[in-house]
Amino acid sequence: MSSMIDIQKKLLPDLLTVMQKRYHTLQYIHLMQPVGRRNLSISLGITERVLRSEVNFLKDQNLLSVTNVGMSLTPEGNNLLDSLESVMRELTGITDLEKKLQNKLGIKQVVVVTGDSDESPWVKKELGRACALSMKVLLEGHNIIAVTGGSTMASVADMLTPDLEDKDMLFVPARGGIGEDVQNEANTICAKMAENTNSKHRVLYVPDQVSQETYQSIMREPNIKEVLGLIKSASMVLHGIGEAKTMAERRKTDAKIVGEIMKAGAVGESFGYYFNQEGKIIHKVQTIGLQLNDLEHVRHIITVAGGASKGKAICSYMKQAPAKNKTVLITDEGAAKQLLQGDAPL
Repeated sequence: MSSMIDIQKKLLPDLLTVMQKRYHTLQYIHLMQPVGRRNLSISLGITERVLRSEVNFLKDQNLLSVTNVGMSLTPEGNNLLDSLESVMRELTGITDLEKKLQNKLGIKQVVVVTGDSDESPWVKKELGRACALSMKVLLEGHNIIAVTGGSTMASVADMLTPDLEDKDMLFVPARGGIGEDVQNEANTICAKMAENTNSKHRVLYVPDQVSQETYQSIMREPNIKEVLGLIKSASMVLHGIGEAKTMAERRKTDAKIVGEIMKAGAVGESFGYYFNQEGKIIHKVQTIGLQLNDLEHVRHIITVAGGASKGKAICSYMKQAPAKNKTVLITDEGAAKQLLQGDAPL
């Protein structure tokens, strides 16, 4: 396959460029359907005039249908998109990117999706789809799945489907809420995941960050202890990685502490731990829920984070991540290329 692609790149470079452009158009329509022409042109970064000719071509090939509510892929379009995926990953160098990054990080697997979620919000849907596919492969027997909050995890929830319902799953929030948009809270995301897969879920109605006194009091509550027991016995963890300053502000951390964290060189955050670029833990908040050392006892860990801006944050966490042989990283091209650059050594 690679030799044929190399030949095509030399003899028919324009053909490969057109093929890649049309693949991305089909990919976006698949994720956002039904989608209007104006929204599609903005998302793809091309004019409506150029898009019109592309849409007409794809329509003539019976790959998409156009109605008054927008464009959608036909069954033939969906089949072609599935068939093209492995070819396009090879063609665009994503397969090679995954191998290099997996070797550099020293983890079980790396899955890279096309694009940069900093530039194209729809890429988060691709991250969610890739996570759903990984779950389908890894889940077996009875599964307790602990899930953190955040917009990326919300995208994962959106992409889960009922074909996972035979996996015997119980979704639990990995930690308490941090007072953000309710749609991005772990409790809400767990409920959505359970709904989309016809599974069960439990809730943890406690704040993520509490004082030592409050922590001791909450930990004595029977219902809280029961849910925490489920969280600690999770067989799979789905979590994101945040930029240090962003996460500190979302937690409404005291400005003085934020200053101290940033002065100490914090770049990444996960599970309430703040890491510097060398992966050293420089600050930890008193959180209720899953702790970093709990990951040692988890069978599968799926880390989902994308965007070039998160390259350093992902790098900092991966240096400290326990149980690397159990970790699957799902990221996008933007973050993957940053991680492979010399300024983000591991």
